[in-house]
Amino acid sequence: MALTMVVYGGWMAVTWFHAALPTGLLVVAGGWFVAWHSSLQHETIHGHPTPWPRLNSLIGAVPLSLWLPYTCYRRDHLAHHATSETTDPREDPESHYLLPATGWRETLRRAVATVQAPLLGRLLLGPAIMIAGFLGAQAIRAWRTPSEAVRDWAPHMIGVALILTWLSICHLGVGLYLLAFVYPGSALTLLRSFAEHRAATAPGHRVAIVERAGPLSLLFLHNNLHAVHHAAPALPWYRIPAFYRRNRAAIVHANGGLVYRGYGDVARRYGLRAHDALIHPRFLAETAPR
Repeated sequence: MALTMVVYGGWMAVTWFHAALPTGLLVVAGGWFVAWHSSLQHETIHGHPTPWPRLNSLIGAVPLSLWLPYTCYRRDHLAHHATSETTDPREDPESHYLLPATGWRETLRRAVATVQAPLLGRLLLGPAIMIAGFLGAQAIRAWRTPSEAVRDWAPHMIGVALILTWLSICHLGVGLYLLAFVYPGSALTLLRSFAEHRAATAPGHRVAIVERAGPLSLLFLHNNLHAVHHAAPALPWYRIPAFYRRNRAAIVHANGGLVYRGYGDVARRYGLRAHDALIHPRFLAETAPR
């Protein structure tokens, strides 16, 4: 609950005093609080900070990012945890892998995936690609199943109206908010997710660990120790480091040694080259000539 108050209170303070902050500091602080809020939303999806799911949803549903309805995030993330086929794009809604296919749409998808396959591309272009892709998919969904879209988007738009009202009171323009808060906040979230999963035959080997993340560990609420989160999804964020220290040998053995020393290590390895193949390796093997 203290974290909840800090996240929302900090966001309100930065938006209120935005005019007094240098541009660089505004981008850092704005991006930090939007990304931190995303981490808080993740906690509420997994049953925190209260025993009451509806209250947790109310805490997490405030749309600081503007573009992502909480119900969509919650549904996809729980499906990500429910599947035994993590990283498989047919089963895992959070997979970044593609299916083998032909045609102009697939060519376009592959080109888009290629530019954000290295970490640098993911951070610079990934937020725009992610948001545009999500909104495009939601527009198609609204055309096909309007009642389902209304169910997700109506409460979200009420929240967006409240956020925009607050920004107006603060004399903070929507364009500046998108550039100084939403875009860098989305980039920070993509930094966390960039290397946390990798296709592998053994399910446990698909989930990574990023150690010694420094301040980013607090920003991500220790979800950089992602193998711990998958092993114990209900474990609250502040108990993850101690759990990892006590069980490090077993956790590293279970995930096949998929460990990075920190996000600097991730950047050195994949800053300018792809983290993995664009097509999921399972389908490359299935379509390979015999």
